[in-house]
Amino acid sequence: MRAMTLSAVMEDYLKAIYQLQREGADERVRTSALADHLGVTPPTVTSMLSKLESRGLLDREKYKGVVLTPEGERVAIEVIRHHRLLEAYLSEHLDFAWSEVHDEADRLEHHISEAFEERVAAVLEDPTVDPHGAPIPNEDLEPPAEPAGDVLSECEVGATVEVREVSDRDPDVLEYLSEHGVNPGVSLSVEEVAPFGMVTVSTDDGRVSLPEDVARHVRVAPVAEALG
Repeated sequence: MRAMTLSAVMEDYLKAIYQLQREGADERVRTSALADHLGVTPPTVTSMLSKLESRGLLDREKYKGVVLTPEGERVAIEVIRHHRLLEAYLSEHLDFAWSEVHDEADRLEHHISEAFEERVAAVLEDPTVDPHGAPIPNEDLEPPAEPAGDVLSECEVGATVEVREVSDRDPDVLEYLSEHGVNPGVSLSVEEVAPFGMVTVSTDDGRVSLPEDVARHVRVAPVAEALG
């Protein structure tokens, strides 16, 4: 349960920092990277980072960026748990499209009680992944697993893989992938990988050519590994 009251914007910043920490080679996140991720100006980021630092939620080092404190990380993981549980609930019980649940969950994740979270988890029978294949943190708020598998755009021609996870940040990409049947659990055969171009795969429904920037959003695992 949250030990302090935070605004939705504060929680969004903590979640963004956490995600960028896990994706980057450097533990610290720079102001410019956070501004790009959130679509705001660097001065806006600097102002918010000062507020979060004053609450003990992050550590800031001049010219090197920020890193979450244990309390900041706990809050970020809790928001991510809310978000991914809501995505699963919206998809399974309210018939929201796979490409729609991210934005809806973004609006709701800051406003649900712990009792509501527990009820949703129980109704869903404590799922381990959301509709996009991303791991759902457990109720103890332990850090979720690292992103699974390899990026589809980096696979070799001839590989047979299973979709493990799809990034949910871009609704247009989600809709494109959904229309072409590239969803978690689907098996793909990689037929062609053009340098800085299209990635062509075949599914049970036929051949699909994905732009390289779309294929980068898809994580896959070799079929033998996926079955294991």
